[in-house]
Amino acid sequence: MAWPRFDRSKLEVKALSEREHDMSLADVLPLDYLPDWQPSESLRATAQACAVARKEGRPLIFMMGAHVIKQGLSRFVIDLMERGLITHVGMNGACAIHDSELALIGATTEPVARYILEGQFGLWQETGIVNEGAKRAAERDLGLGEALGGLLAERALPHLDVSLLATAVRLDVPITVHVGIGQDIVHELPNADGAAIGQASYNDFLVFTQTVTGLEGGVFLNCGTAVMGPEVYLKALSMARNVARQRGERISDFTTAVFDLKPLPANYHATPPKSEPGYYYRFWKSVLVRTVAEGGHSFYIQADHRDSLPWLRKLLVEAV
Repeated sequence: MAWPRFDRSKLEVKALSEREHDMSLADVLPLDYLPDWQPSESLRATAQACAVARKEGRPLIFMMGAHVIKQGLSRFVIDLMERGLITHVGMNGACAIHDSELALIGATTEPVARYILEGQFGLWQETGIVNEGAKRAAERDLGLGEALGGLLAERALPHLDVSLLATAVRLDVPITVHVGIGQDIVHELPNADGAAIGQASYNDFLVFTQTVTGLEGGVFLNCGTAVMGPEVYLKALSMARNVARQRGERISDFTTAVFDLKPLPANYHATPPKSEPGYYYRFWKSVLVRTVAEGGHSFYIQADHRDSLPWLRKLLVEAV
């Protein structure tokens, strides 16, 4: 006998126009924004590695968490896509939500502390477009990123200029959404279809893995995603290396970089012992150490994204 399940038909789902927002278009930074901050040698080396990779036609994969968008940096990622410098964008489900809401109404990011007390957190009608994208993806055997980006563009939403999803589809740059079921507010909504979400996100995982098959000589950037990014990348790389090995090829000479706030020791190229908490930081041991252990290079950039990413764009554009 099946255990009792929550009845979503009882939910009160409100319009986004009734919601308070912590972020609007006014918070999306212009491209001429450059902070009064000095880029580290690690950032300069990362930008140089990105430039070399693109000059040689190798991929530049940008895996991101939602704070890249919430910090107002969408235009910087979009510009690098438009210049042909970023060749693949990977994101978590929260990114897809914030990106879609900005495209829809020019605002996003609800005050969680307020709405969780009211039992209204996440229950907004228009945000369900993300679930519509998942259903379209499942029906058409697409990834969630491609289907949702296409849906946003089709509806000619008012703020597509700040949408990574719509821009990627317009430019034919792969953009993949890597979802954890139950982690995102759209999974609360009555129009959420778990099978469709799972199929759509798994399709995107395979798209991402296909990009990783060409990572030799390329760059993988992990920006503000401490778990999803490293874990998806780790599995994709294992699959890619498995096939490469059967062909007598290797995927070992490439560069990785992590952009985050957590302080790491100077010798971050060594995995800490299991007795230390740092051992369990996936972006450390997976992205910076284990996956580049046979000929690759890795860099750690400890900084606020509003400092590091505008400077990454500046340095990379100048280098190419």
